This record gives sequence, C-alpha cells and structure tokens, in this order.
Amino acid sequence: MAYFRFATYDIEDTEKLPFSASDYSKFKFGDGDVAEDFGKLLADSFIEKNSQLLLENEEIVVISSPYNSIPTASFYMTASFKRHLNLFLFENGKKAAMDSKIHRYKTYSTDYGELDFEARKQLISTDKYHLDSLFLENRLCLFLDDVKITGSHEYVIKKQIIENNLEGKGLFGFLYLAELKNDSIAPQFENILNYAYVKGLKEVVGIMAKPSFHFNTRLIKYLLLLQNIDVFIEKVDKNKQKQLINWAISNNYHLMEEYQQNLRLIQRNF
Repeated sequence: MAYFRFATYDIEDTEKLPFSASDYSKFKFGDGDVAEDFGKLLADSFIEKNSQLLLENEEIVVISSPYNSIPTASFYMTASFKRHLNLFLFENGKKAAMDSKIHRYKTYSTDYGELDFEARKQLISTDKYHLDSLFLENRLCLFLDDVKITGSHEYVIKKQIIENNLEGKGLFGFLYLAELKNDSIAPQFENILNYAYVKGLKEVVGIMAKPSFHFNTRLIKYLLLLQNIDVFIEKVDKNKQKQLINWAISNNYHLMEEYQQNLRLIQRNF
C-alpha cells in the first residue's frame, strides 16, 4: 500500500461537528493554543490506531501543507503533532521523526475556502511546487493538513510524488484533523468554518493579542485586503506591524497590486 489516509474526525453533518467550529476559526487566524491542541489531538488519535506502523518504520518524515515563506495555520498544528509523536517514539526507544517541506512558489489573493473542487484544482494547478525527493525516498512520509474538504491539495502532492518518481519508494500517509465525508455538503462549507469565530477585525485583534499568536498566510492576506487598515494600525502594536511587513515582503506580497496599498499605509506608520 503506497498511500493511506487518516482523519481524527469525520464530518457528516454541518450541524453536528465533532470539534469546535469557533476554535477552528481561531486556529485559522493564528491562535497558537488551538494549533497546539489540534496537533495533540491528531497525534494521539493517529498513534492509537497506527502504533505498530510507527514502530515498524525507522525513518519517519513529517511534512505540513505547502508554503513559500509564510507558514500556513496547519504548519503550527504539524509542529505540535511532531512534538507529541516524538514523545511516543522516545518512549519506545525509536528515532525522532524528521522534518521536510513542500516549497510553493506562487501565491494568489483568492479566498480558497470559497471555491469548489474544480476551481481549487484549477487554481493550484498553476502553482509551482518542489519537494526533496531524495530525502523522502524509502521513508514513511506523513503529509499533514487541518481539514480535507475536496482533496485538491492531496491531489497536488500525489502528483508531485509521481512526477518525482517516488511511487513505490516509500509509504505516504495523508493525515487530517477532520475529513468531509458527506458529498452533499458544498466545499464552500470550509469558509463557514474559517469564519465561525472571526467576523471582523475585532476578533482578529483579540487573537493577535494572545501570547501564543503567530502569523500565517490566511491572516496576512486578510489584513492586507482590509478596507479599514487604519483601525488595525491604531489597535495593533508596532512590533507586530513590523513583523507583518517583513512576512509579507518575504512572500513577495509587495509585488501583488492588491496588497500594495495597505503595505504602504502600514509602512508609513514607522
């Protein structure tokens, strides 16, 4: 078996979610406490069902969802997952899991959660990706993301595995906190989750004030498209504003016309 999939939770009914939609929304906008909790949940459930698989493989690699410079929210969940996985490996006298990254070289301002499967696939098919095929070869590779809605990112990663001649040269697992199982639920349900708690800038500012806060791609895109960026400048401390600018430049957002105005307005504040 070259591929397998695992999810802590199945989503069958949008009215009966097996996790907190409010917490998920906070997580997507940078709440590190929730990222830590979600990572532990995924690690604990995966270890419970797959302990033998983990103990049989001496070389394990953990990989978060693709990104360029700015991490995704799931990057922080993945970091928590890996810490808890390593505790299990330590307790069983096994080598710690290793890290790798799928580099993503193109970005866009479109809100991914608003799209259906075909639109998602079309959008990400224009991206350029790179993974370290020699490093992943003949290892148990665990690709993590938060919620599987359409499987478009899994599709892209499998495509990379094929293009890099990795098929048959390792075992590849796709791990999720939750997986949408009901085909009658539209993919746009993802945006209902994304914004279950975050209704506007007030909630974002509150998350950013937490000690566990960290920047991610969704949050930065959200801020750079704000109509009321002056309110953000007034309410968020300058150190975080500087971090936002540095992150944005590192991802080449300063070259994207739709982000340039807000970046300039924030920069003028210094």
